[in-house]
Amino acid sequence: MADSFTAHHCWYPTAAYLYTLHLDDASLAWEYLRRNPDYRLDWLSRHRHPDAARRWGLRLLENPALDARDAHAAWLSDHDIAVQLHPDADPPPNAAAFAFWHIPGRKHLIHDGKRLVLVAYWPGGSLRFVLAPDLQDGMAYLYAVRACATPSARYRLFAARLDALTAATKITPVAITRSRPTPTALLELHTLQTLDAALAGASLREVAQGLFGVDAVVADWHADSALRARVRRLVRRGDALMRGGYRRLVQLPLLPLDD
Repeated sequence: MADSFTAHHCWYPTAAYLYTLHLDDASLAWEYLRRNPDYRLDWLSRHRHPDAARRWGLRLLENPALDARDAHAAWLSDHDIAVQLHPDADPPPNAAAFAFWHIPGRKHLIHDGKRLVLVAYWPGGSLRFVLAPDLQDGMAYLYAVRACATPSARYRLFAARLDALTAATKITPVAITRSRPTPTALLELHTLQTLDAALAGASLREVAQGLFGVDAVVADWHADSALRARVRRLVRRGDALMRGGYRRLVQLPLLPLDD
């Protein structure tokens, strides 16, 4: 007879999670939030509760069936991750012009009720632009940096994003090579996989079999084993991030119960 592990195969093989290795913090926050059962209920009742998005730190509710590759979560705190574009009122003769179709990758325009946001995805990167209402294609334009107490750090982050955009604009890659995943990226992959397994009703042992293989579980699974403790930590971490810890990833204030 097949053991109960096969009954939980619906929480996907590891290959289905490989895209999470290259997500930024805002996208990871969405991956945790979209798994929250209460959020999913708010999505289903969105027509009766149109203001529910702010409860979750969003400007608009996003479909939880969409993963971070297709969703466009509009966070209330995206000021530090978005590049603002404004018309240049006094451009020099050689000023660069805004050219929508020259921005690389897949493009999505989103109006969140307050702003027009352009999100661009290209192999290995993405960027979010907030477009001023009077900006038009072909206009000379300016980048705006929000004032803060640490302008140098913010400027370096801002410049790095624009450098990535410039590189993506000039080069059309035939193939993308990436370095080995970082321990942090692997932790997020395992946490999301564990969270899905827990939501599907899998036991700790079944989760360990899915993540690390049956042989590893046979060799090291007992009450005080390091493997069992590791799986427990992953389960707790995933649940905490789903319930509200995701807010740290997008620099949203934590709710009282999340402290």
